[in-house]
Amino acid sequence: MGKAKQIDRRWLFLLIFFGVAFPLIFTLGLPLETTKNVQMVYDLIDNMPKGSKALISFDYDPASMPELHPMAKAIVKHCFDKDINLIFTAMWPMGVQMADDIIYQLKDDYPDLEYGEDYVNLGFKAGGMITIQSMGKNFREVFPKDMNGNNIDELPIMEGINNFSNIGFVFSLSAGAPGIKEWVQIAHDAYGRPTSGGVTGVSAPAILPYVNEQQQLTGLLAGLKGAAEYEILLKAPGTAISGMDAQSAAHLIIIIFIIIGNVNYWRNKKAEKMGGK
Repeated sequence: MGKAKQIDRRWLFLLIFFGVAFPLIFTLGLPLETTKNVQMVYDLIDNMPKGSKALISFDYDPASMPELHPMAKAIVKHCFDKDINLIFTAMWPMGVQMADDIIYQLKDDYPDLEYGEDYVNLGFKAGGMITIQSMGKNFREVFPKDMNGNNIDELPIMEGINNFSNIGFVFSLSAGAPGIKEWVQIAHDAYGRPTSGGVTGVSAPAILPYVNEQQQLTGLLAGLKGAAEYEILLKAPGTAISGMDAQSAAHLIIIIFIIIGNVNYWRNKKAEKMGGK
């Protein structure tokens, strides 16, 4: 009995390419269970009264877009669906552009939304925790103008917004520091505001204790999976679901080839033993 023929590795590369590309083009919608932490985020926003005002901080840059951008889009979409007015800010310089890009992606879905009334982008401010502490005392001292140079006293959305006491909830999309830890320590711990957020998958283990043990965070979206779960709850499939489908397909192909490789290995070992007798 001869040795089993080895499979050309190029076939593996080709199958993985199609396995990843197909779900990104055609959403498969593979089953994905919604976790408690994601449900908590959804319920927080869904139960907010119409006309509430929320602060969303874009604390990431393009390097973390594949994980955080889909959840940012889903969160903003949910808020707009619930008629929640949004105040955008950023503790990272590129966060300003991240927020603008989300609005650009959603503008056709919400043609009636007006800047300065339904949402505003206050821009980036350096300082991390010190900046957040100052916002808790007086927004206008930190952001006297928005990112476009408009006086925030002239923007209807900022009427009555002096500090965190006037905010329904705070949400941080965080790729590191400054980010979600600083927001929870100030917005929640010092000012008692409901605080939630989304983080990259690699950051999640360090942030989960704030939800599960200390109960300082109202839920948490962790990585692409968390974003995909949120899209499912919204019934609005997007790039997160497609990305998870692609990951699942790639993992399945790799598992199949691992099984094939092991079967071939044991067949070869058996053939060698039989040939030696």
